[in-house]
Amino acid sequence: MDNVIYLKSVIHFLTFKHEIMIVRIINAILILFAVCMGIKQGYAMVAGKSEMIEMFGKWGFNKAALVINGSITIIAALLILFPKTFVWGNFLMAAGILLIICLHLLDKDLKGVLIELPFLILNLAVIYLQYPLKNA
Repeated sequence: MDNVIYLKSVIHFLTFKHEIMIVRIINAILILFAVCMGIKQGYAMVAGKSEMIEMFGKWGFNKAALVINGSITIIAALLILFPKTFVWGNFLMAAGILLIICLHLLDKDLKGVLIELPFLILNLAVIYLQYPLKNA
C-alpha cells in the first residue's frame, strides 16, 4: 500500500514538473514573438516606412518623433531578453502599445484598437508568466 502511495506521489510530482516545463516553453515562444514584433515595428518606425509615417503623421508625429518612438520600441524589445530588465522592457512595450491604442480611440478607430489589443495582452501575459529561465 505504501508503494502505491509513493508511486502516485512520484507520478504527480513528475506531471507537475512536466506542466511547468510546458508553460515555460510556451512563455519563451511568446517572449520571442513579442521581441521580434517589437524589433520589426521599431525598425519600421526608425526607417520611416510609409505606413508608419501615415499612421503616426495623422497624430502629429514628425520624423524625429517617429525615430524616437521606434528607438524606444527596439530598446524595450531588447530589454525583454534579459532577466534584470525583463519587466521594464515589457512595461515600455506595453506603454507604447497603450499609447497607440489611445490615439486610435481618439480617432474612434476601433479596428486599429482591435489590431493593437492582442499585442498589449501579450506583453501583460508575458509579465504574468515571468521570465522563463528564472529559477529553472
